[in-house]
Amino acid sequence: MSALRPGDITDEMIQAMDMAKRQGLQKDLRALAAYIRADAEGRYADAEPGC
Repeated sequence: MSALRPGDITDEMIQAMDMAKRQGLQKDLRALAAYIRADAEGRYADAEPGC
């Protein structure tokens, strides 16, 4: 198998790589949001409304 040369990388390949990066970042952000939400729920579970 020969190595890829710069001219061998198509726009479709670049778009696929960009989409994979975005999906990976979205997954990381969702995990972080779930962690923050769980932490906040545990921290403020006994708080009175309006305090």
